Amino acid sequence: MAITDWPTSDRPREKLLANGVESLSDTELLAIFLRTGICGKSAVDLARDLITHFGSLNNIFNADQDSFCQLPGMGTAKYAQLQAILEMARRALHENLKQGNALNSPDQVKQFLRLSLSGKQQEVFVGIFLDTQHRILATEELFSGTLSQTSVYPREIIKRVLHHNAAAIIFAHNHPSGVATPSQVDQMLTQSLKQALALIDVKVLDHFIVGHNTTVSFAELHLI
Repeated sequence: MAITDWPTSDRPREKLLANGVESLSDTELLAIFLRTGICGKSAVDLARDLITHFGSLNNIFNADQDSFCQLPGMGTAKYAQLQAILEMARRALHENLKQGNALNSPDQVKQFLRLSLSGKQQEVFVGIFLDTQHRILATEELFSGTLSQTSVYPREIIKRVLHHNAAAIIFAHNHPSGVATPSQVDQMLTQSLKQALALIDVKVLDHFIVGHNTTVSFAELHLI
């Protein structure tokens, strides 16, 4: 049965407009993005198939083009639309963060980092450069590495800090394994960077680790 034949209160788009976006399931939200189904399947059916195949919305967002496009009803146009939506979400979060004090918006920082780093197949080490008021000056991917380890060079980080004339910095990196628990190496690296940057009077305010569904803050764990 086509969605247009459903009772109005059950249709995802109408349900969103009547009850708010929070009232929709993951399948219903994805169905609104898909808009139309294919022969024999509604958009909701296709959305359910996508979530079943990939396991979660997060995995769908991080799927590569080939994996996404090989499924019935998907294609390069849908893949491009999905990537555009994700990038708009990242940019909107980044704009919000740049307008205020990053330390006053830890949840937005986590959301931005999760959208940026979750699902990457190799470790990526990011720096968020801040001014004296803890407003964001820039966000940069500083290093990338293998699945298990990233080579991080304090001297290169100092160069970028001086380039942006930053007064403070927040670090973040992902764990491709999906587990966001800080390792002993992560803790040693953070302390090493903190000591190196203290020599030029730059504060390390936090270090976030991004897993598949979780983002962990060193500051919240009192590790920094």
